[in-house]
Amino acid sequence: MFRTKHRVFTWLILLLICTSQLHAQSGAMNRVRGMGSRFGGGGSGAGDSLLKRVDDSITISFRYLDSTRLQRFDTARLDFSHFYPVPWQYKTLGNLGNAAESMLFSPVLRPGWDHGLHAYDVYMLKPTDIRFYNTTNAYSELGYLLGSRLEQMIHLLHTQNIRPNWNASFQYRLTNSPGFFQNQATNHNNYRFGSWYQSINKRYQNIIILVGNKLQSGENGGIRTDGNYLDSSGYTERLTIPTKLGGDNAGSSNFFNPVLNVATRYTQATYMMRQQYDIGQKDSIVTDTTVTPLFYPRLRLEHTISYSTYKYRFEDARVDTNFYKLNYPPGLYNSDTSRVTLHDFWKELVNDFSIYQFPDAKNSQQFIKAGITLQNLTGNFDTGTVGAKYHNLFLHGEYRNKTRNQKWDIGAHGNFYVRGLNAGDYNAFVSLRRFISPKIGYLQVGFQNVNRTPSFNFDGMSSFMLAVPQRFNKENTTNIFASLDQPAIKLKLTGSYYLVSNYMYYENYYQPAQASGLFNVLSVTAEKQFRIGGKWNWRTWVVLQQKAGNAPVNLPLILTRN
Repeated sequence: MFRTKHRVFTWLILLLICTSQLHAQSGAMNRVRGMGSRFGGGGSGAGDSLLKRVDDSITISFRYLDSTRLQRFDTARLDFSHFYPVPWQYKTLGNLGNAAESMLFSPVLRPGWDHGLHAYDVYMLKPTDIRFYNTTNAYSELGYLLGSRLEQMIHLLHTQNIRPNWNASFQYRLTNSPGFFQNQATNHNNYRFGSWYQSINKRYQNIIILVGNKLQSGENGGIRTDGNYLDSSGYTERLTIPTKLGGDNAGSSNFFNPVLNVATRYTQATYMMRQQYDIGQKDSIVTDTTVTPLFYPRLRLEHTISYSTYKYRFEDARVDTNFYKLNYPPGLYNSDTSRVTLHDFWKELVNDFSIYQFPDAKNSQQFIKAGITLQNLTGNFDTGTVGAKYHNLFLHGEYRNKTRNQKWDIGAHGNFYVRGLNAGDYNAFVSLRRFISPKIGYLQVGFQNVNRTPSFNFDGMSSFMLAVPQRFNKENTTNIFASLDQPAIKLKLTGSYYLVSNYMYYENYYQPAQASGLFNVLSVTAEKQFRIGGKWNWRTWVVLQQKAGNAPVNLPLILTRN
């Protein structure tokens, strides 16, 4: 226990040291840019002071991987949960870092290969969410969260322009918790690196992404049912209550090195490089002292290559034979071994070539995109004793148009799997958003239809398929959605209507099943901000969900947040 406190104290000292470096940056975000144009003459002291102010100021913007629109930081962030990995609509096992599940109906809307293991997705950093920055000065963030049970989160971010046309960023996050009960400790490590380079003539762009996630979560199977432990005075300290898995492990509350006798361990890594070359029209802005080159693309060639590894493991080093005999098939536990191990290990290599065409040279938010992708997959199962190789070839296209007057935002995209493991899968999506008036706000309507092969954890090859293998039909999901956003009165209404057939789910702990009939789900969400007085505001969310038909899903009818 002394070591744990000592290490926490060391972290706090480190935070205090770093704060002196970061405090200046937070103030710089609010300073007025270009102050030098307001002043002239004066003594050397005034000039030096002004120079320090200019050097200390910062202008920063960012864009996402599949977007060309530069965005600014939201410095008026009102929602603290933005800095917390688990969204408000998710439920967990009661401990930071354990498995999480959305209480909103959220079917998988991605065609093609899917490993199927998503219980820890909220704790992962993803390549698609990375921000590519452009900044005049180095910028850093440091966040630290400490809970009442020594739960902790550490968040680090640093970005700077190596050159005016080349930016690099690095992000790290540590999430861990000793848990409220035995064998519940978690330890997650995530990192993400991004590089964005653009040639001086604006024709060539190079993007590099490195992402790594290492997740470890204890599994205890729940509290034992052979006694009333929760109401017993002898178990006021919850860490002493016996659990179904993991044995007696009450003293393992060290979150720097948790003892995980029974654990789920997920390890993912992605290495991606994207190159783009534009053909179009050159231009420039000429002032008295500088010439700023401009370039308006008409045709863009893009190549993306990515290599990813996915390692999913469940390990029980202290097997309770009665638990497995009661809940799982006989073949899961072997009497001649003291361990239970499930293992799926995937390697994925993706090559994509795309062509963009820009109808309006001066509007990069309007383009037509067409491409072809080859995906190669290698799977190792059952602790490496069984292996298989697969491939997918699919076509994809996209049209996007955000008009320069900011009134229309049109997006449509789709892909179709021509050959391979998931041949016949497809996705079709279209969305139309329009600014109606300052009083009415923005109206959006959209449609999506996805036809997909069930996730691979339902396949007989997977180590996590514990039942007798079966053949399942493709899932088909249609989503008709609409939203009304009224910034003037701080009100947003959204609605989704789902039509689902051949829905996949589990029953009796481990047995996969597929819904034979068609069912539908209606979801309506209202978000409103009320001003109470002064600087006080009340924000509320209300979600209504209703299923119809023989739907094998359990959803709360009303979900609220304030």
